[in-house]
Amino acid sequence: MARMRKKKNLLPRMERCADYLVQSPFPAPGRWRAYFGAAPDTVLALEIGCGKGAFAVKTAASDTEMCLLAMDRVNEALVVGMERASAAGIKNLRFLSGDCAKIAELFAPGEIDVIYLNFSDPWPSRRHAERRLTHRGFLSLYRTVLSDDGYLQFKTDNRDLFDFSLSEFSKNGFILSGITYDLHATGQPNVTTEYEEKFVAAGLPIHRLTARKRGISDETPAVSQAEKV
Repeated sequence: MARMRKKKNLLPRMERCADYLVQSPFPAPGRWRAYFGAAPDTVLALEIGCGKGAFAVKTAASDTEMCLLAMDRVNEALVVGMERASAAGIKNLRFLSGDCAKIAELFAPGEIDVIYLNFSDPWPSRRHAERRLTHRGFLSLYRTVLSDDGYLQFKTDNRDLFDFSLSEFSKNGFILSGITYDLHATGQPNVTTEYEEKFVAAGLPIHRLTARKRGISDETPAVSQAEKV
């Protein structure tokens, strides 16, 4: 993925829609629903690597009862999502500038119900495998912050990354379902990202899976073959 250019007017733009940015110091772990002013049983979702926020804005607009946090390390991308949310008047979405390697410090164990991971960097070299956001090191973090009934939804156009991820999820205590190598051919419900729309326009198939949390000792098969498409 191409590196975004630094924007000279970044700070004024972020200030204009600052209500959509979670300011430091961040809410204490376990207090994110209270930060949104939501009930304790409200669904709390996190998108990791939200980019310019198209997916986050559409997802939050489609389910106004949920609370959604959209995280990215690149403020030049984050500000575009903030502006989109502000223009659409989205109330249940906030943006978080940060690194997902810190999520176990930001959230209490079991605090998050849903994690969205869309078109993350594939890091194709084997020596960079630990940087892939579906590497077992990151999966351990996701397991910590996901609720007992929580799940992660993963999408990518990269077949090698998808196959790697299938193996990592299966070996690290997740039940996989909804596995497809060509999402747009299935007719399954789907909220698109900007990258996804470009890939589909170029004729590339999109791969997707859902990974549900479970105990490592659970004897339930990690992959449901009946749900593999």
